[in-house]
Amino acid sequence: MTDVRSALRDAAQRLEGVSDTPRLDAELLMAHALGVERQALLLDPSRHAVPAEFVSLVERRMAHEPVAYIVGYRDFWTIRLAVGPGMLIPRPDSETLIEAAVDYFGDNAPKRVLDLGCGPGTLLLAALAEWPNAHGLGIDESEKAADWAEMNADDLGLDDRVRFRVGDWAAGLDGQFDLILCNPPYIADSEQLMPDVADHEPAGALFAGADGLDDYRRIIPDLPRILAPGGVAILEIGHTQHISVGELAEAAGFSVVCRQDLGGRDRALLLTRA
Repeated sequence: MTDVRSALRDAAQRLEGVSDTPRLDAELLMAHALGVERQALLLDPSRHAVPAEFVSLVERRMAHEPVAYIVGYRDFWTIRLAVGPGMLIPRPDSETLIEAAVDYFGDNAPKRVLDLGCGPGTLLLAALAEWPNAHGLGIDESEKAADWAEMNADDLGLDDRVRFRVGDWAAGLDGQFDLILCNPPYIADSEQLMPDVADHEPAGALFAGADGLDDYRRIIPDLPRILAPGGVAILEIGHTQHISVGELAEAAGFSVVCRQDLGGRDRALLLTRA
């Protein structure tokens, strides 16, 4: 009988051709099949037998199905978010926005938080988990995304501090917010993506015109009227878009600071009133 260590090694070798993180993928799939946390699996793998389900899970990953869809969740910042087919999968790079917000506010926590294009609630729920007295509003064009976000808020016990609605960015939105978070589509239509992304995640949450800037052109001019004095809007960007998106923000009257992700790539722009 194959032991867990050998099964993980063999699965990781098989996954090298389809994943940048084959060992991690194998461990997450094994933990899911066993019904335990990955940390518990790694602490003492010898106590477990390889479940029959593991083989089929690896086959699904070999067919480029994202691990998050297979296991049904993705950990992000300090929270765990349920995700499934049709949802944009939270990515570690996006944690740069939350880290930047924490640094910006310091001891002065934001009271009202807005997430434009909230998806399954990724940025907004991470922010509300960070600041227990904050309240938030999430907007997404997808009713399905808003439903997933509401489910995640309920699972995390944050449903009493957050609302989600279907909308078109900030169109028709009243009031002002101390913190505005936004991870819009920013990939150029001609860009080729890995099959994991291209064949599974929603194109509407990824692509934004010939230069990838279409949604920034719509979002940024609307931000001055909804950003509270002393507040900050933090936008995720593609790693080559610092200058182009920064120029749009400066034209709208903002001062702009760029934050890099853990890989040293430009990832977030902080917009404050000039």
